[in-house]
Amino acid sequence: MAIQTSIANTDAAREIAKMMERARAAQAVLETYSQDQVDELIRAMVWSVAQPGIAEEIATHTLEETQLGNYDGKYAKISIKTRAALMDIIGDKSVGIIEVDTERNIIKIAKPVGVIGALSPSTNPEATPVIKSINAVKGRNAIIVCPHPRAKLTNKKIIDLMRAAIVKMGAPADIVQGIVTPSLETTDEVMKQCDLIIATGGPAMVKAAYSSGTPAYGVGAGNAVITVDETADLDEAAEKIRISKTLDLAASCSADNAVIVVEAVYDEFLEKLIAQGGYLAKPGDYAKIAKVLWKDGALNTQAVVLEPQVLCDMAGVDIPADRTFIIMPETGVGQDHPYSGEKLSVIMAFYKVKDIDEAIALTNKIQEYQGKGHSCGIYSYSDDNIMKLAFGTKTSRIMVNQAQAPSNSGNLHNGMRQTFSLGCGTWGGNSTDENLYWRHMINVTWVSKNLDIPKVLPNDKDLFGGVIGKLAEI
Repeated sequence: MAIQTSIANTDAAREIAKMMERARAAQAVLETYSQDQVDELIRAMVWSVAQPGIAEEIATHTLEETQLGNYDGKYAKISIKTRAALMDIIGDKSVGIIEVDTERNIIKIAKPVGVIGALSPSTNPEATPVIKSINAVKGRNAIIVCPHPRAKLTNKKIIDLMRAAIVKMGAPADIVQGIVTPSLETTDEVMKQCDLIIATGGPAMVKAAYSSGTPAYGVGAGNAVITVDETADLDEAAEKIRISKTLDLAASCSADNAVIVVEAVYDEFLEKLIAQGGYLAKPGDYAKIAKVLWKDGALNTQAVVLEPQVLCDMAGVDIPADRTFIIMPETGVGQDHPYSGEKLSVIMAFYKVKDIDEAIALTNKIQEYQGKGHSCGIYSYSDDNIMKLAFGTKTSRIMVNQAQAPSNSGNLHNGMRQTFSLGCGTWGGNSTDENLYWRHMINVTWVSKNLDIPKVLPNDKDLFGGVIGKLAEI
């Protein structure tokens, strides 16, 4: 077995070395491109996969291969999300001087990293390779995409389309490459041999990226917690929570995993969620569904991202055919309360609290268990409550009166950067708390010139203020 593993590692190292050589040659050409040339290239890349006819084909192909999510979600991601991601970066200056700080007399010059190694998950395999690729190319980098084995054919189809478009634009095809036969060995070699890793995937893969010895941006686990307070527009909140919970059958790490409702509106809001298509789980359903959804303490990959009727049938639970998501009443947090964690399913844990302060405390408790640093949401028209949640939680992003899943990663109705890679800060074990885009895929040279008027060090009284008197006796 050890000999076989060694041979596999050697073969993978050789295969990736050849791809890396081609990528570096292509990147050397791309590095000479002007801003206009770069922008035309990424326009072509997106059009190649998002144009009418092709987008529908990719959505169908993705669903057939992965058996995860639904057609509408796949189509929205490949057709709309890729366009939005292009629009988000097309006006950015990423070549040459990208910033002049006159106050500090500093000039910032963008430099490509080189070759990006990108990990792509099975849950968003249609748009992730496109969005990562255009951001890499925006920074004049080459990219090698490592797909999840469950989505390898989808990845190849998308990569081939982008490569053909790149060639038609007169650029080297090897600016963008994809692993055709993914394995742990090939992915490991890409991570070892590339210049920067952008890891979107499960915790094990992100940990492997951080352990590779190559600089890496990883993402943390999702477990979005949504608060509905007494000032919320309950109809708006119910509709948007349904949209978020059912988008691509909760394939997104940003889907609402727990909904916390202030008791003053709890009963009314529950009725509105049911009116939106929610199924209120019966007491006996809790254990039956949990037994199917989790195996040996981990999510069962064969039970996630499914229609609620399919999941319930697996669990022996009767659910009406018109129900689109499951409301699971919950009171606890932690391993003995599995629904308090991420579910990748159209199930929301449903909690009742007294007020916003109790909601904040419960949010922190839930995300201390899973999802720390990722995201929260709130439906509220009280700025005091909104800012209380913002200050009181350890989270990187808070969506206010927005459907969480389509908003966290950027949407036309907000100013978040368009991406599928969400940094969770040190809370989530990540090196950034930002939505990852091209700016994370470049190096910057800082050119510092003398200030016209040098700064003057203030006297001690002005610099230290009252501290001097307070520490006089030490």
